[in-house]
Amino acid sequence: MTTIYHNPRCRKSRECHALLVEANADIEIIDYKKTPFTEAALSDLLGLLGMKPIELVRKNEAIWKEKFKGKQLSDKSVLNALLSYPQLIERPIVVKDGVAIVARPPEKVLEIL
Repeated sequence: MTTIYHNPRCRKSRECHALLVEANADIEIIDYKKTPFTEAALSDLLGLLGMKPIELVRKNEAIWKEKFKGKQLSDKSVLNALLSYPQLIERPIVVKDGVAIVARPPEKVLEIL
């Protein structure tokens, strides 16, 4: 099973999804804006990605610039920001067999299939 944390409004996320479909992957699609992460689930995902919360932030989003840019934030504070504003989460994120990647560019997903 391949899980994609997906935002259907995002072009890169749609491109990644299309690559998974083309590869005939058994896909579980999670629209993380409709089914928000819990703190534990996002922490676990960060562990699989080998990333700190700040590395998962879309820093060009207006909400980041308005509320958080330039502030000294702990990992916990950044994690809370990601949970409160899921549009800040870099996407798409794909998980297969305990390996997770941020599929940017979308073709990067082919590395774990």
